[in-house]
Amino acid sequence: MQPGKQLSTKIDETIPTAARMYDHYLGGRDNYAADRAACEELDKVVPSTRALALNNRRFLRRAVRTLAQEHGIRQFLDHGSGLPTQDNVHQVAQRVDPSAHVVYVDNDPMVLVHGRALLEQDERTTVIHADLRDTKTVLDHEDTRRLIDFSEPVAVLFNSVFHCVPDSESDGPQAVVRRVTERLAPGSCLVMCQLVSEDAEVRAFVTDFMDKATQGHWGRVRQEKDVAALFDGLEILHPGLVEVSAWRPDTDVAPRQLTQEWIEFGGVGRLG
Repeated sequence: MQPGKQLSTKIDETIPTAARMYDHYLGGRDNYAADRAACEELDKVVPSTRALALNNRRFLRRAVRTLAQEHGIRQFLDHGSGLPTQDNVHQVAQRVDPSAHVVYVDNDPMVLVHGRALLEQDERTTVIHADLRDTKTVLDHEDTRRLIDFSEPVAVLFNSVFHCVPDSESDGPQAVVRRVTERLAPGSCLVMCQLVSEDAEVRAFVTDFMDKATQGHWGRVRQEKDVAALFDGLEILHPGLVEVSAWRPDTDVAPRQLTQEWIEFGGVGRLG
């Protein structure tokens, strides 16, 4: 997309957004009737979506905690962060080290409003209103430069967001990852996962449904091989690329994704 393109700050309650639908699935209150109606329709075909969203959020917490505890990362850049919920990235990271810095990025104006209200008391955390494809605006934003030192390792998060990004040689997921990685210091890590299905009918239905529901603010449900391609050149941390509830579960009885019509698939890669 065009660098520096101004995003609308108007909240349209009649058009569902991925961020507000995700908030509804997580049990949040920052969503509207249109978002809840879209979730109900989606559940008719892919009924595991709520469990999938909850497991994805647990994966995010485990990944952030792991990178902070085991890899000593103290800087986090969260693309497509969504609406504030319990155990946000800054809360998980700052439990390991209170000095950890977090920059949240989202193009949904409601995220900006609620996020800034929640974070205004924390000078180590900020929210940027930007499209994650606009790499220059995100990385060179004054708040990013204030909180993130790119000469030191950074954890860059693309958690459950690339299915919202259309394919494009210049602005698709691989292009975004390439541009971001070029700015990172050795030892930096990327957390990446997205919705995938090996069932062509599921991929087609969900892609079409979400594209129409969000009026074009969607990419596509992809396959595992598409996600794996994003990790080219990175050292993939144990246990590799997996359905995310299987990524370093806290206990043997931790919640697992049981249905397979679609899954969140991904992992964590490290820049050598």
